[in-house]
Amino acid sequence: MNDKVNQDAINKALWAACDTFRGTISADTYKDFILTMLFLKYISDVWQDHYDQYQKEYGDEPELIEEMLKNERFVLPREASFYRLWEQRHEPGNGERIDQALHAIEEANGTKLKDAGKSVFQDISFNTDKLGEEKQKNTILRHLLEDFAKPELNLSPSRVGNLDVIGNGYEYLIKNFAASGGQKAGEFYTPPEVSELMAELLDPQPGDSICDPACGSASLLMKCGRKVREHHGSKQYALYGQEAIGSTWSLAKMNMFLHGEDNHRIEWGDTLRNPKLLDASGMLMQFDIVTANPPFSLDKWGHEEAEHDKFGRFKRGIPPKTKGDYAFILHMIETMKAKTGRMAVVVPHGVLFRGASEGRIRQKLIEENLLDAVIGLPEKLFYGTGIPAAILLFSKAKTGDGVLFIDASREFKAGKNQNLLSEEHIHRILRTYRYRINDERYSHRASLEEIRENDYNLNIPRYVDTFVEEAEIDLQTVRKEREQLKAQLAALELEMDGYLKELGYGA
Repeated sequence: MNDKVNQDAINKALWAACDTFRGTISADTYKDFILTMLFLKYISDVWQDHYDQYQKEYGDEPELIEEMLKNERFVLPREASFYRLWEQRHEPGNGERIDQALHAIEEANGTKLKDAGKSVFQDISFNTDKLGEEKQKNTILRHLLEDFAKPELNLSPSRVGNLDVIGNGYEYLIKNFAASGGQKAGEFYTPPEVSELMAELLDPQPGDSICDPACGSASLLMKCGRKVREHHGSKQYALYGQEAIGSTWSLAKMNMFLHGEDNHRIEWGDTLRNPKLLDASGMLMQFDIVTANPPFSLDKWGHEEAEHDKFGRFKRGIPPKTKGDYAFILHMIETMKAKTGRMAVVVPHGVLFRGASEGRIRQKLIEENLLDAVIGLPEKLFYGTGIPAAILLFSKAKTGDGVLFIDASREFKAGKNQNLLSEEHIHRILRTYRYRINDERYSHRASLEEIRENDYNLNIPRYVDTFVEEAEIDLQTVRKEREQLKAQLAALELEMDGYLKELGYGA
């Protein structure tokens, strides 16, 4: 099948494949099966496509073709191909065969699908009782294999061309799972327009090292890398991340693989309790760019261990036991490079004004002249929460001591369940930030003295006055309009009486 495809067709077919699981298990569970099958189908189609091309070029020389295929980005053992599984779909043991195929792919690809001994598919098993008893499980998985074997999901390069339909389809699925899965699912996904805004604000350059210590499915990280390619035509950058949830770490690894991002290091583990991105001396690695959308106000983040943190991340103070927002911020601050480091982090608004230990930490960060800008975002942008958030920008290369405040809370396109930032909204924020524009009722450059006078409270309305006075009411005009309406009503009453008399309803 050589007809070209568009992204919508791929997305529609992928979402339809989810029907196999709906009503049996929750979206938060079956997303792993769908995304993993997409991964398997994609690499199988690429492998088969390249095999066919070599066969046309060299004829029926299987040994030569096998040798040529060793130069591919990845290796696909013959018995692990999607098509081998599909051929056996009517036989018992679909779950076990799929698991064996995934294990074989891991073993054949060395470190590309592993980190520190942890395998991408370690937390994903198709041979699970979650899908029911053996007969039901086998039927469900047969349907899944048949869904992905449909012509619409022929993902071979000769069909999809240079379009990143696979990576985009993967992102589409993750977005929809986040939208339908509530707060838990939304934790691993940053809406694309928000990650677009953050990446543009950070302006990644060739040679930059870029880190997300709470990377989720890695969409924000990859957006930063994409900006280097788009703006500079360069692939000279390195992506680093850490993710605490094992299955989400797997999503990030597969996501990187599908997008061709080979220069990355994604660790599995709790960033606050056990940071894994360390240098040769065992200290925290330093990065040009640090960015994250960490869990809001995380409870039980590791308060009990913070006082004795060997990395010195909490020297400015220890955040509250039940709110980990500043724990992530302080970790990120410590991983910024001394002269080039810049940082963007999504936070709930409480981070801007809460007192006690958070207030003291906030004051120190401001006095150290690290805070560069505060950007208020609209409500309902993020999955799983309707509250508005803000982006804090920090920099170790600031030239002045002021802070730019931008109130973009009213700048959005309303959706059915989620609000969106349009290109126009993003452009306005970027322009205001880059040129440090004072814009009445939208942005304000606050001096350090002004922030001190506000007792280091960063609540945006203290700096950007969005109040608009209502127009003064002209009572004489209102009275005149009222008299005119009364006269019109009286004339209509007379006209109506005339019609009623003609119809014989008069007195």
